Amino acid sequence: MKRAAVFLGVVILAIGAGAGAQTTKQTPAASGQSASGQSAPGQSAPGQSTPTQSTPAQGAAQTTTPGGTSVAPLGKRPPQAKTQPEFDAYKAAAASTDPATLEKAADDFATKFPDSELRNLLYKNAMRLYQNANNTEKTEAMGRKVLGFDADDPEALVIVAEVVAERTRETDIDKDQKFSEATAMAQKATQTIDTDVQVPQGTPQDKIDAYKSMMRSQAYSIIGTIDFKKENYPSAEQNLQKSIDVYPSDPDKVVVLRLALTLDKEQKYPEALKVANRAVEMTQDNTPIGTPARHERDRLQQLTGGAAPAAAPSQTPPQN
Repeated sequence: MKRAAVFLGVVILAIGAGAGAQTTKQTPAASGQSASGQSAPGQSAPGQSTPTQSTPAQGAAQTTTPGGTSVAPLGKRPPQAKTQPEFDAYKAAAASTDPATLEKAADDFATKFPDSELRNLLYKNAMRLYQNANNTEKTEAMGRKVLGFDADDPEALVIVAEVVAERTRETDIDKDQKFSEATAMAQKATQTIDTDVQVPQGTPQDKIDAYKSMMRSQAYSIIGTIDFKKENYPSAEQNLQKSIDVYPSDPDKVVVLRLALTLDKEQKYPEALKVANRAVEMTQDNTPIGTPARHERDRLQQLTGGAAPAAAPSQTPPQN
């Protein structure tokens, strides 16, 4: 499912210039460069914190605003560089926009600065780039690197759980172990979203809420998808519905279709038809989701007395 990729693209925080937390040293945000190395003055994404450089005189519990007022950081403290060479090396590595190049740069940085807090940011950016490139194997690998540094990182938990859930097949000998791991990761993400998302200072509350809701929606969709694959349809219905309810402004069309299929399996045909109609409204025909949505609608219309032609029942949830 590509929806997790919107962590960088959809919910962009339009924080004003200088609104982000700063120390006396210049940060990537202050120099007009995002953590991914791309020029984005005054913008940041939730979960993509701006690293700062600490000095012996500065405590970890405070940052300094442009006006010189010390304030407590919002949420989890942003990663900090301990020295100028470390910070410069981070900026050089983060400038890479090719996932393989960034991964190599992250490895080199981690070797040179084995105790740096900024290693996590580099591997997280590599994870996102690999995800955008549809390289699921590398996406999972980078996500596990991130979790090795921070086991509570909600974005990495969601993305790794999603990859594991989508790649696990019925014929896999260790499918139960994989499903259990992915479920545990997604469930943990629902618990750490409120405590472990690093939010830049000055972030509008509505942007924070939207980002957290989107991530929580993704976590519930993963759990529901695994329930569906395990043929635990009552639990699948509950979690897929949660996924839609926690982010109602932009529900995932894949989740909507999967909920229709789940209700169908439970023989709740009228309810399933209502949801299938919604999936059809959200999609276009002859698309990976639109076509099975129309097949499911036609099947349910026949079962409930509609005039639509019969369609073969879907046996598996749609793949992304």
